[in-house]
Amino acid sequence: MTKVDLSPRPVEAMSPRQLERRESLIAAALALVNEIGVERLQMKQVCERSGVALGTAYRYFSSKDHLLAAAIAEWHRLLLADLVAELRGPRAGLGATDRAVRFVRGGMRAYQRQPELARLRVAVAASTDPFASEALQGMARADSAALQAVTAEVPAAASELVRHIVAHAWQGELTAWVTGRTTLGDARRRLEDVVRLVLTPYETHYPAPYEVQSTG
Repeated sequence: MTKVDLSPRPVEAMSPRQLERRESLIAAALALVNEIGVERLQMKQVCERSGVALGTAYRYFSSKDHLLAAAIAEWHRLLLADLVAELRGPRAGLGATDRAVRFVRGGMRAYQRQPELARLRVAVAASTDPFASEALQGMARADSAALQAVTAEVPAAASELVRHIVAHAWQGELTAWVTGRTTLGDARRRLEDVVRLVLTPYETHYPAPYEVQSTG
């Protein structure tokens, strides 16, 4: 007997109408997480809120974990885009360290405003659903691209490691805060300290106007 492929449809293969349904499911999931928390949320509730039939929802998401991972990945992606755009504006003259500090500070503040989404991010990180893992890998790539955009001065040989350290420090401090092992203030300070520690060596030093230059 031929096996039926029950994998959800890839996003790139979806029609505009299908993408609209997928976005409705994600929006409903995020709203419900903020209202009732991660643990109490059920696929049936998401479908009722979004107007998408339960059977149809599984054509887009293999499980609740997959849906929630995709939802937090999408929310986080939009957050990163806003943070990067802000740092390309009036603050474009900042050095890499200051830009990166403002970047993670803004990210932590966003999660502070919506703590249930911070809990969601921590919860889905432990998922074993392969499609949830794909969504989380996409979020990690978005983190890396955003950090690369705000730390462009870092040499290519060190850039990947620097981005890896900052991204993992961010995840670690969010986890410590969400699980009650630290306060938000302490988590934010440690994260900013990590950013300064790994980025300061790559700052370009520009002499201040009053420094006397040697003429040889």
